[in-house]
Amino acid sequence: MHMDDLVWQARNFGGLAPRTVNLLLEHGHLELVIQAAVERGEWFCADGAVKELCRTGKFERALTIIEPFAVTGWPTALWAKADILLAAGRSQEALDLACPAPAGGTSKHEVHDFARLLAKAGRVEEAVELLVPYIDGWWTLSVLVEITEGLDRDEQVLELIAPHADSARHAQGAQRWNHSFPNAQELQAKVLERAGRPDEAIRILGQDIAAHRYLNQNTLTAYAELLARHRRLEDLRELATGQNAHTVLGVYADALRERGRGDEAGTVMREAIAADDWVGYRAWLSATLLQDGRLDDAIAVAEPGFGWSDCSNLLAPLAHSLLRHPEKLLYLLEHPSVVPHHDHEEFQHWWRSLALADVGQVDEAIAFAEAHPGPWSDPRIVMANLLSAAGHLDAAAAELRDLGTIEARKELCEVLIRQGLAAAAIAIHPTAAEQQAAQLNPEPASLDKNGYSLEPPF
Repeated sequence: MHMDDLVWQARNFGGLAPRTVNLLLEHGHLELVIQAAVERGEWFCADGAVKELCRTGKFERALTIIEPFAVTGWPTALWAKADILLAAGRSQEALDLACPAPAGGTSKHEVHDFARLLAKAGRVEEAVELLVPYIDGWWTLSVLVEITEGLDRDEQVLELIAPHADSARHAQGAQRWNHSFPNAQELQAKVLERAGRPDEAIRILGQDIAAHRYLNQNTLTAYAELLARHRRLEDLRELATGQNAHTVLGVYADALRERGRGDEAGTVMREAIAADDWVGYRAWLSATLLQDGRLDDAIAVAEPGFGWSDCSNLLAPLAHSLLRHPEKLLYLLEHPSVVPHHDHEEFQHWWRSLALADVGQVDEAIAFAEAHPGPWSDPRIVMANLLSAAGHLDAAAAELRDLGTIEARKELCEVLIRQGLAAAAIAIHPTAAEQQAAQLNPEPASLDKNGYSLEPPF
């Protein structure tokens, strides 16, 4: 086992990927996952097994599994080992293992992680002292606020935030748009709130908002959410009018719904649409109607946006919300207002094929997929996936075995797990080394008699 191989696995989801490992664990195959980690050097198997063992208090066995990965010196594995030691109550060993290198050889990311570990080990004062010299921008300041929550250090943190928040609130007037602490004001309000001083947080941040002394919309949103949490609905309603509406009207409407005033929230959003037909208002209202089981109304609200560009198209959010409800997804896709638009028709194609398979109409699903092949997918794997989705696991497995490629074997693994053949599934799944070799030397595409590819992309 070498660090470079582990890095490749992590970056490329090599070996058994997290989704497959989770499927094995969900089916009760922890021992097989451990075996794959030990015998095949599968990082995601080791990571999944360790988390499951720690969940049940089996720390010593978790350490045994992680050790071969940690001895490579790979930082990710070392941190995983440190987390196990900490969970086992061996905090000093965890800190000794993860202690940053001498000054000059440590990244800010490593400093942040070690500060988090110190805080978890109950040594919050040391964690704060470690971070203070690195507070030169928003990232470290955010970590400081994160690791001190609930640890009785709010006054100390507020003193550290104060000069940066004051600098940020004056930066706009000085046109310092690249200010290093654009989030300092919202962090200050967050710490004041958790310290039991919400009125002060609202007053200070509210003054900044009213005077436009802030640098980005996140600060405005943070203030709106602060008002919502403390039932300042009139102040929130006033904030959500005019130029701030696009940013915070949804926060106001959510606050109304959380307090049982759903009809009023819907009216607010419909009035906003009538005055300013902005995509964000339609997106909020259609999603909310769908949550309430009002699919027809959700379609009616979203329909004007079905033909818009990707970043504001409203068909995709509805479809994705219905992927686990194939009958409703088919109803949406068969609605007369849903038609191919621009160059985005292919999204509807895989939605429809999957929904047809999920309701048992496998022949129709395969025929539709064949009529609308995606340029990024092997059509034989697509057919096998549709067979699997329809519950025809034997047929799907046979198709994938016959194909036999690296990708087909990965898909076959999941089918076999669902068939209760977990050991065979792991055996047939390509190893990380096989996947890496295939990436370096891809399998040749099938060619017709004229030398043209028979597989997409053509």
